Amino acid sequence: MNHPAGFEGGRLLVVAFEGWNDAGEAATGAAKLLVERLGLVEIASVDPELYFDYQFTRPTVAVGDDGVRRLEWPGAAILGPSGDPGSPGQARVTGPGADTLHVLLGSEPARSWKGFAAELVDAALTADIEGIILLGAMLADAPHTRPLAVFASSENPDVRDALGVDRSTYEGPVGILSVIADQAERVGIPTVSLWASVPHYVHNSPSPKAVLALLGKLEELTGLSIPRGNLEVEAKAWEAGVNALAADDEDMAGYITQLEQARDAVDAPEASGEAIAQEFERYLRRRGDGPEGRADGRGEGPRPAP
Repeated sequence: MNHPAGFEGGRLLVVAFEGWNDAGEAATGAAKLLVERLGLVEIASVDPELYFDYQFTRPTVAVGDDGVRRLEWPGAAILGPSGDPGSPGQARVTGPGADTLHVLLGSEPARSWKGFAAELVDAALTADIEGIILLGAMLADAPHTRPLAVFASSENPDVRDALGVDRSTYEGPVGILSVIADQAERVGIPTVSLWASVPHYVHNSPSPKAVLALLGKLEELTGLSIPRGNLEVEAKAWEAGVNALAADDEDMAGYITQLEQARDAVDAPEASGEAIAQEFERYLRRRGDGPEGRADGRGEGPRPAP
């Protein structure tokens, strides 16, 4: 398969934001693992005073390794290679483009989204980024006992042809990921969006299984090899914990069984691609939303775990 520049061997930027786009902390969990495994350092950041409402996204206080308490402000930053090979014992990301991989991590801003996206895309251009992969996670009617699906889409026809991904048909409210994708495509940086489905009945806790799903799809599209560390063990423990909750709740167990049956019907060998697409469209209509998140009655999408 011929991949467009930036998606296998090019200078790639992986993007994830806390908040609306990050059900189960799956997107930021995957991005943070990349930062750790690559030993990335900050190369560009935004001024939080311009874009954040601190009553909505509050600063936090934390104690550092030196014992000093410091304020940590919400914001967004692009992290890039440091040139430091890192600890010899640490497993690192390998594969085409691993040495030039960048990550954008941040909190979704409260205002001036156009300026926010333009500033970060300009920084991506300065870093010679050739392709952008945006990570998101949505609350969905997905059984925790089955592999969690990842929906891949792109507005770029060359990317769709090269990677075999779809064009989203969603219409409605969007998050900052869509704004950044739109801005990037306007300046000639191709983008693809990956959205993991997180079981909505366990939305109050981080989902390592959804992190694994995003990393697996990222590897598939880029040819990278990403060490998981303890993530697979954590995912099994997470699934076992949900099983234990369901064992004590007859209604929850029955609901999960219904989700399993629906998922197995879609995954059956005789299920056509058209049938699967129709099932996904029906799901979107039921939820009143699309890959940008699951509506909760307040006009918002997936919420981060408290």
